[in-house]
Amino acid sequence: MSIVDTHSHLYLENFQEDLDKVIERIHENKISKVLLPNIDRESVIPLLKLYGSNTSLFSPMMGLHPTSVNTNFQKDLEFILKEKNLKNICAIGEIGLDYYWSEEFKEQQKEAFQYQIDFAKKMGLPIAVHCRNAFEDILAILEKNQDKTLKGVLHCFTGNEEQADRLIKIGFYLGIGGVLTYKNSGLDKTLKNINVEHLVLETDAPFLSPVPFRGKRNESSYTIYVAKKLAEIKNISLEELMNTTTANAIELFNLEM
Repeated sequence: MSIVDTHSHLYLENFQEDLDKVIERIHENKISKVLLPNIDRESVIPLLKLYGSNTSLFSPMMGLHPTSVNTNFQKDLEFILKEKNLKNICAIGEIGLDYYWSEEFKEQQKEAFQYQIDFAKKMGLPIAVHCRNAFEDILAILEKNQDKTLKGVLHCFTGNEEQADRLIKIGFYLGIGGVLTYKNSGLDKTLKNINVEHLVLETDAPFLSPVPFRGKRNESSYTIYVAKKLAEIKNISLEELMNTTTANAIELFNLEM
């Protein structure tokens, strides 16, 4: 029995003080793999350094986060998607659209998203998609690009059942994290009728800690709390939940375990 944390930023400064302890807790809680999505050009080096420190535990992604997109996004993409940064990556991510903080670079976000989708398809890689206040635009772009070669996950899915069904219809997985454990999130009701075969687990560490750590720094070992809550909602054993979501992650990201 093991768990894959499909989305974690353990390379950020939040973990500099006690990374060894964080990794110990990962092993103690049966987390067998941690996937590392990129954010911007500054995060490339620390991400690859962490991956290089334990290539059996970590798997890197490369991409430009939508909130890091501005008028210079082409240069950033050129830097991030250099050939030397792409060795052993399991996905292009995290990419997508985010209109929550600002819509100033809305069109640039769409351009960057499309470019990275095209890049992923050329490389035969899945995409890890960030979506905030932009679901209709995200889905329209994904549907337009779905030619049976596009695959990926909508990371940190917090939508309703209709949105879940639309994503599943185009072959996407839903990334389920700490929000599931929040009392009034409504995600428990949404997932009640969604087959576990369409779900993968994640933390988005250091963000969105599950209960009982809400408001504190998140870390990959806390994936176990998401797994337990999801097993409870689906009325299945923790072992079955872990086996299915891990198999989903292995298939989507072509992981070696």
